[in-house]
Amino acid sequence: MAAQSNIRLNSYWDNTFFINPAYINEKNLAEFKMAARKQWVDFPGSPATFFASATTYLDNINTQLGIKVVQDQIGYTSTTDINLTYAYSTALNRDTKLHLGVAGCFQSIGYDKSKINFESPDDPLTVQKLVQENNFNANVGAEMTYRYWRFGFASNNIFSLFYPINKQFTNANFMYATLHEFSHDYVNLGYGVCAIENAGLYQMELNLTGYFKVTPEADAFQLGLFYRTWSEIGLIFGVDLTSNLKLSYSYDYNISGISQSSYGSHEIMISYRLDRVWKCRNCWY
Repeated sequence: MAAQSNIRLNSYWDNTFFINPAYINEKNLAEFKMAARKQWVDFPGSPATFFASATTYLDNINTQLGIKVVQDQIGYTSTTDINLTYAYSTALNRDTKLHLGVAGCFQSIGYDKSKINFESPDDPLTVQKLVQENNFNANVGAEMTYRYWRFGFASNNIFSLFYPINKQFTNANFMYATLHEFSHDYVNLGYGVCAIENAGLYQMELNLTGYFKVTPEADAFQLGLFYRTWSEIGLIFGVDLTSNLKLSYSYDYNISGISQSSYGSHEIMISYRLDRVWKCRNCWY
């Protein structure tokens, strides 16, 4: 049962680590995220997704190490995807950096047979198909940052291109560009466009976000709108609870035929950042 073209969260615009192992957060020592998403509320068997990640940037070797865990429940089918990531940053010039990333993935798929109504529970063919499977996969990606711009490409589940790994982990490709203003104005804007290909299905996603401040130095909250072809619209709201703790909420609504059986999808995420302690290497103490 595959109810999603590709498992992902709406909140990836500010942190593309969810779709690209090459994303690097150089501003903080470490970053932790947890999220939950319920898709198509009131639709029987609709997906429920849980996400957790942790990254740390090692400034002396220009390297980010990370882990990402995604658990997805669709009807009687449950999948788990555990990623260990490595990303390297190199400066091309004063304003431009290139990030390269790779992830090794352990993926598992299982079935809750108590939720299935079998016509013939003892059918050997049925029992054989509903056994837990474990596989390995890999993701690769690249990102280029230039001042306020971020350009990226990622290919997820690349082993699925060559081996008959189960249909829940098909190859998915992303190409995107984002612009996030950083100024002392009390309102900054962010824009994004992302092209997505997954198992022959093509989508385009557009995003517009406003970042509102109470002081010229720090964001207080953000409000964004997005549209995903062909029939998904939504909003994203985020608030900084402290300088290190952020809470985000997203709601999206499918305006196609599925809207007759669902009230939309809800997603919530909490993020925590550890500040980097800067040391003066040329100071006398």
